[in-house]
Amino acid sequence: MLSVELHAHSALSHDGRDPVEMLLEQAAAVGLDALCVTDHDEFDASEEAAAMADDYGLVGIPGMEVTCAAGHVLAIGVEKAVPSGRPFTETLDHVRDAGGIAVVPHPFQESRSGVARNVGRDQLASADAIEIYNSRLLTGRANRQAERFARDRGLPVTAGSDAHIAEMVGQAVTEVDTDDRSVQGILDAIRDGRTSVVGKRTPWRISFRQAAGGAKRRVRGRLDDLF
Repeated sequence: MLSVELHAHSALSHDGRDPVEMLLEQAAAVGLDALCVTDHDEFDASEEAAAMADDYGLVGIPGMEVTCAAGHVLAIGVEKAVPSGRPFTETLDHVRDAGGIAVVPHPFQESRSGVARNVGRDQLASADAIEIYNSRLLTGRANRQAERFARDRGLPVTAGSDAHIAEMVGQAVTEVDTDDRSVQGILDAIRDGRTSVVGKRTPWRISFRQAAGGAKRRVRGRLDDLF
């Protein structure tokens, strides 16, 4: 059984704070086996983290969080960047064509670009897995909705800390039932549904601090673009 963090952001995300080295250090410190950095519509830092992961005793999984026309999709294990802004099902195809699996994060939280409000249930069920536990949800309602949907449809399930600062890496992890300690082994096990979820909610004060920090960085970026 491998403990895998499938949803974490580095400083390359518009709302992330820390370099990948700090995320890798945290993942190793809390005893994880694998880490996937999933920056918003960016791939370079994740590719860098995956290349460095072995130095930390980790399996490095390249990935990203893609903003499609319907909302967010995690592209886990991709070999190249997946384009943003495309329709939901087209985005799933792009993820698979890039060698990865398509996981839908926080699908029922509209305020954080969950896709459920914009796609039909059959479309949502066409993803490779559903994130049923996200640590950054302030209540458990959206997580429970995601779990009910995934269980009713017999879909593979994942969890993610959705960390935007390094110390939150590992708050929620996907336990992957495989002896194959490789990216492909982990992807195959998730696709087959050999997973369970473990986690706890990110403390509210940290969620608010992460959100505030992201807002400041977005404003700073817009000012830089203007001047």
